[in-house]
Amino acid sequence: MPDEEARMFTLFEMTPDLVCIVSKEGYFQKINPAVIKKLGYSAEELMAVPVSTFIHPDDREATAAKRAKLLNNDPLLNFQNRYCTKSGNILWLEWTSIYLPEKEIVFAIAKDITVHKQKERELQENYARFRQLAVHFKNGIEKDRKQFASDLHEDLGQLATAVKTEIEWLSSEAHSLPPHLHRHMQSLAKTTTLLVNNIRKMAYAISPGDIADLGLDAALQMLAEEFSALTGICCGYKSSFNEKAVTYEVGLDVYRVCQEALLNIMQHAGASLVSIFI
Repeated sequence: MPDEEARMFTLFEMTPDLVCIVSKEGYFQKINPAVIKKLGYSAEELMAVPVSTFIHPDDREATAAKRAKLLNNDPLLNFQNRYCTKSGNILWLEWTSIYLPEKEIVFAIAKDITVHKQKERELQENYARFRQLAVHFKNGIEKDRKQFASDLHEDLGQLATAVKTEIEWLSSEAHSLPPHLHRHMQSLAKTTTLLVNNIRKMAYAISPGDIADLGLDAALQMLAEEFSALTGICCGYKSSFNEKAVTYEVGLDVYRVCQEALLNIMQHAGASLVSIFI
């Protein structure tokens, strides 16, 4: 190797980064001590075979494609791949390389990012585990809400409706009662009507819809229709999304957002027209 290149390489002899010069044919020509230390092979072992020999089998194809671009004067920046050490461990490296066509060599520097990758993988595994727990708890909550909504509608709602019907009948037959008792009967009828409506609103507010059976689009359409029937407020619904691309969990979140928005409108907004577009 010419003296100028040797002097340049000497500057990197003491760096903890892996520094090497590789021939156009893919063999190590010069390596610094960090390469030997990290890979665990002797200099002779490293230079005796192509560099690709030490690359993880799953990364060889991608590395070869990047190297082909590099030899066409496309610099390699922050490329990550795995190498197999002599002891059998996996070493993650991040490469920055340039090709010197007049010398037909590649000058490359790599940082050992193995610890960073291990932490990254741990974070991903923790995220996946916590996400699985969150989905589990969410499904449990939705199951409870569905049961509670069913109990409200089927049991308490029907009982309240039956009481309302009986009171309305008694009120209509109570002409012979004293005026103050007749007024009490009318007030009681109004109270039971309010009770029935409040039960319906509560059931509407917590009902999970039928996303699993109907799909998100149909469930939202039904949500809008139920809102209109319950409040007398016209609620339009339009959609333009690919239902197949929406998971059940995402669909449930979208449904709950719409449901909460409609509940707020019902209780606070005093609106006369509502539109939902997704």
